[in-house]
Amino acid sequence: MSVVILDFGSQYTRLIARRVRELNAYSIVLPGTASVERIREEAPAAIVLSGGPKSVFDEAAPRPDRAVYDLGVPILGICYGMQLLVERFGGAVADAGTRSYGADRLVRFSGPLFDGLAGELPVWMSHATTVSVLPDGWTSVAATAANPYAAVASPDGRLVGVQFHPEVVHTPDGARILANFLETAGVPRDWTPERNLDRITAEVRERVGQDRVLLGVSGGVDSSTLALLLARAGIDHLAVFVDHGLLREGERDEVDEGLRALGVNLVTVDASDRFLGALAGVVDPEGKRKVIGREFVGVFREQAERRGPFRFLAQGTLYPDVIESAGGEGAANIKSHHNVGGLPEELGFELLEPFRTLFKDEVREVASLLGLPDAIRLRHPFPGPGLAVRILGEVTPDRIAIVRRADGIFVSVLKERGAYHDAWQALAVLTPIQSVGVAGDERRYGRVVALRAVTSLDAMTADWARLPAEVLDEAARRITREIPEVGRVVYDVTSKPPATIEWE
Repeated sequence: MSVVILDFGSQYTRLIARRVRELNAYSIVLPGTASVERIREEAPAAIVLSGGPKSVFDEAAPRPDRAVYDLGVPILGICYGMQLLVERFGGAVADAGTRSYGADRLVRFSGPLFDGLAGELPVWMSHATTVSVLPDGWTSVAATAANPYAAVASPDGRLVGVQFHPEVVHTPDGARILANFLETAGVPRDWTPERNLDRITAEVRERVGQDRVLLGVSGGVDSSTLALLLARAGIDHLAVFVDHGLLREGERDEVDEGLRALGVNLVTVDASDRFLGALAGVVDPEGKRKVIGREFVGVFREQAERRGPFRFLAQGTLYPDVIESAGGEGAANIKSHHNVGGLPEELGFELLEPFRTLFKDEVREVASLLGLPDAIRLRHPFPGPGLAVRILGEVTPDRIAIVRRADGIFVSVLKERGAYHDAWQALAVLTPIQSVGVAGDERRYGRVVALRAVTSLDAMTADWARLPAEVLDEAARRITREIPEVGRVVYDVTSKPPATIEWE
């Protein structure tokens, strides 16, 4: 059984899904207008109506299938979702006149949704319309100083709505509120790493049977975990690690030695000339990703012809990859990941993506159960297109050398200073900017390198890492001293959103 989250366009929808999973309940995101038949396929124990940018009285405002309300399952409406509930059952929503965005406090609350909570509760608001009249029999179960309808409930308590966002960290007790909803709804709380491993292993064995699997390995935790899972499950596989010439310093040797030691059937292919040739003259980020996706598949096809046959191509694709590449229902395209939106239409394999519904931290939990060493399991993520998306502009051998060295220096400083695990991901970006500087008492123009480090759980949202000034100082000094082409280093202090983690 699942918690079905109907997405009406909120920037926080995927965060709702993540929070529900943190509470050990399985969640899935469907478009807000999904048919009731589609929703039934997910065996919902509860439904969440997300927030969204529209108002319910807008002519084009999206609404759920009316039959959703007849399923008899508990429903939680958040922000716009609460307004949908109120409107559907005869209440009214009005334009507040001003946008309420930011911190607020619940000064009054009661009922099962707030069990175990006391005092004034900080909450996060983001809305321009409010409930003005409740449906018959409904009650207000929470209020702020200015809003008497900060949370409402139907007479039987099966339908509840909150005007604030319990899924964001700015609502400190939001997890407790969501847990209370799951508890009263009777949602199973069995979404655990152990269950995920058992389920995924069983699904892979059932689907693959006696067929052979070709696995694309990047050396990151996702594909490495999948390689280990296939090996432990007894699946006939060949893991192909492609050196596309865009790897980090020392990465090829680390991957090759690390995975072979775990019993993974691995072959390493040097295809750097092929990839760099295909990338010549390509400047557009989406173009780079699609070229790289195409060339990866080309390499896999060649290996399949040489070592096959293989029915399946396995990838460590994650839920965030699917969402950002518009691979999920109703999702907007943010950027095409090389392993999702960057793949050619005629693939030549059946895709096997066992982690497609998991977030990265959930994969790390599975990896721990499988015994993947921490050196691989806790490595900073690295994009499949590699350094190509950390070079703004055309990818050339000299530019690769600069950004690879800068990235290596930055990461080595973090490790030496004990700050590596203070960041979820750290990277260097080579910008197309040249900046005036001084070298040996002479004026010169040098390249500008941007350093970026973020904290995150699942890459859906991220904040810039507050690294100590002395760490950044040492990294900048070493980069400008050891890489003659670089004359200036800057640090990126933009969170996600509005930015993405990678620059391209």
